Order: sequence, then C-alpha cells, then structure tokens
Amino acid sequence: MPLNAVMVVDKPAGWTSHDVVAKVRRLVGERSVGHLGTLDPLATGVLPLVLGRMTRLCQFYTSSEKAYAGTIRLGFATDTYDADGAALGAPQPVQVTLEEVVAAAAPLVGVLQQLPPPFSAKKIHGVPAYKLARKKQEVGLRPVQVEVRDFTISGLDGELIEFRCRVSSGTYVRSLAHDLGLSLGVGAHLASLRRTAVAEFTIEQAHTLEEIAEAAAQDRLDDLLMHPRRVLPHIPSVTATEEDVGKIRHGRTVNLPEMSRSPWVKVFAGQAELVCLASRVAGTLFHPKVVLI
Repeated sequence: MPLNAVMVVDKPAGWTSHDVVAKVRRLVGERSVGHLGTLDPLATGVLPLVLGRMTRLCQFYTSSEKAYAGTIRLGFATDTYDADGAALGAPQPVQVTLEEVVAAAAPLVGVLQQLPPPFSAKKIHGVPAYKLARKKQEVGLRPVQVEVRDFTISGLDGELIEFRCRVSSGTYVRSLAHDLGLSLGVGAHLASLRRTAVAEFTIEQAHTLEEIAEAAAQDRLDDLLMHPRRVLPHIPSVTATEEDVGKIRHGRTVNLPEMSRSPWVKVFAGQAELVCLASRVAGTLFHPKVVLI
C-alpha cells in the first residue's frame, strides 16, 4: 500500500536534502518522496517530507516562512559564506561589542535586495552558480528581493555570534552572515545553522533518521506522521459525505454549504483521510483541484 503522509525529519549535518529523501525512501518503502525546502549540508533541523500522493501538496509551500538559530564567526569571510568554504584572506582581529553587532544587524531586517552566495543553486543561463564557482568562472548573480522578518543577536562570545532569524522563502542566511561581516568591517561567515521551523512544521515535531529507522523496523511509522488535519492549518477542513467523496474521485464539483466564504477547503473522509483540496467556484460550490485518492 502507498504511504500518503507528511513527516518532519531532523536533518543531520553533512547530509544533503536529497540524501535524506533517498534514505527515507528506502526506510519506509515509498518511492514517491519529496521535501518542502532545501537545507544546505552544513545545516541541521526541520526538513518536512511529503510521501506518496501528499507530494501534490508541494505547490502550497513554495513561499513558506522559515526560522533558524545558529552562530556566525567573525574575523574572515569565505567563498561559500559558510564554514565549508575557503577563507578569503587572512583572519582579522575582532574587537567588537555586542552593542555594535546588534546595531550592524538592524539594517538587515526588512525587505532587502540580497545577493545570493556564489556557491548556491541559483541558475545563470540555466547553469547552477556553484558549478561556475567551482570552475573559478565568473558568477554574475543579481540581487533578489527577500524579507528578513527577524534577525535577533542573542549573544557574542569572542569571535562567535549567536543569532536567530525568521525569513521569507529564497533568503540565504549565509548571505546575512556575510553582509554582517562586511558591515562590521572584519569579515564573517556562517559557522552553524539549525532550522527550527518551516511553515507550520517545527523542530519539536521532527524525528531523527535513527528514530525513523527504528519505527520502520517495528512497524509503527504511523506514530511519526503528522496528522493530516494539522497540515496547511490556514485552510479550513470539512468532512465530506460518501456521496461527495464519490464525486471528488471523478473530479466533479461538490456543494459544501458551511464553506461559503473560504477560497480553499481541505476535504476529509472521516477524521484522518485527506481526499482533496478544493477551490471555491461560486457560492458554496467547490471544485476538487488537488485530489489525493
């Protein structure tokens, strides 16, 4: 039987998001697995996975807010803007105060034109920037509009800054670290990063790969899956009749009287089976747009 579900993984350091998808695919025996937002190999934390027909929900998460906590090392920048890269010049002496760091971080909050790192997946004439950067070719990236909704400096210990942030989709935290170093005049790079939330998914809901492997071996994967009614919480839910579920199977419009004001609705058969996401046509008539049965 296909496994149609959402699972939140706590990605380990050193793994790509694709590595995690491939591992979970093998562990749970489900070929169709996708993720809701790439994490760099250096980073750990929240990586929501959609399995089976739930992969059809990816379209609703393309602009999800993300939250992080991490550390920034002052003293030198790197070519990747993080600890995996090569230093750009000799280390500089760091003599800054917490107050100076907080002041330098303040202008990096809001709607910004952010330049992505040269070693990134941004494409230039169809070629990922990191491929050009590895070949020492010019990487002509352009600034991208992003929004940094929070960038809180929570501590300074020698050369290490502790921070947390909330950012829009497409924001590079590595670039935040690099730009902070430029502002302080001492260079900086991202030393560690942990994603604590993506959309409604939080670190408290995340499971390690070891926990997933153990649950799969003991045939209790259901314990690790998100309840479907907690997915896309901003979209209201309704429980359909058997007759309406039959109509949805055939792509037919259904009448949902209690949902006359919502543009979208999650339609369930019983408490836990998400059968579709339907969009309002007119009045109380909804058309199944994303069918999951």
